[in-house]
Amino acid sequence: MKRLLSLIGTAILMMAFGVSSAFAQTENYLSIGDSLAAGQTPHQQIDTGYSDLIAMRLGMTGQMSFYTKELAFPGYTTADVLKRVKSEEASDLLANATLITVSAGANDLLRLVQVNPAAGTLAFSQLQTDYALNVARKNMAEILEELKVRAPKAKIYVMGYYFAYPSVHATQKEGTNAQLVKLNTILKQQAEHAGAAYVDVYGVFGLNAINFLPNIADVHPNFEGYRQMANAFLKEYSGSNALAISSNELPKPNPISFEQILEQLLKVEQKQEEKEKEKPTPTARTIQGFKGYAAFMEKVRAKRFNHNYL
Repeated sequence: MKRLLSLIGTAILMMAFGVSSAFAQTENYLSIGDSLAAGQTPHQQIDTGYSDLIAMRLGMTGQMSFYTKELAFPGYTTADVLKRVKSEEASDLLANATLITVSAGANDLLRLVQVNPAAGTLAFSQLQTDYALNVARKNMAEILEELKVRAPKAKIYVMGYYFAYPSVHATQKEGTNAQLVKLNTILKQQAEHAGAAYVDVYGVFGLNAINFLPNIADVHPNFEGYRQMANAFLKEYSGSNALAISSNELPKPNPISFEQILEQLLKVEQKQEEKEKEKPTPTARTIQGFKGYAAFMEKVRAKRFNHNYL
């Protein structure tokens, strides 16, 4: 259960490892967004993602007091993230946050891309993608405005996206890549307008990052890809490469499948229901240790996780 709590984002306390901090204030860190924020692997599992690596590094330097990715879910679009940010259950987390990363926007776009991994081809409708990008722009603007109000103490970082199809034919990359560049431009503009920071990961990956995206049928990065994303953030956060994570500092893989998540969540839910039956007065139904994960459970039950979505 301890491993499950740390993997899928239940609030955990990150204690310093005896290294003196260069900063007077430690961070309460929230990772918000899609499957990249949640740490989805190229093989339909959840493991260490970029936000976990960020928390690891800041914890090692004494700059982390609290971290959760409870507000991150695979498959989330900007509309889903906006709804999550506005939810009552997110209020306390946001009110106490001092550091927030947001990964949102790619699913608005990628769900419209038709991928044939075997043939190495991509296809999309320009009209549909133009509409989706405009929706993402509006939603991201509202997300950042909501965060300014609900998380007044937090410094907000908007994560950019990489090109997710390095294995397709070179002639197939140009059109989809152009849409991704538009998305990143939108995210950067909205971040700057809201007084947030933008984290560029596109340049590190490029168009041929097979070593970071090893599964030709999946758009999620491996540990090395997440390390690159974490280091891009840490450079923006600190203004230098002093906090960069090296390859030999990466933790060992310890993935958990969605089926395992569901199984353990159901056990927790059953225990909570038993406790609630013993209470003398009715109370709101919650899942102990998994506040807000009812929606996640429904997605797992329905197997709505798609390897082409973030």
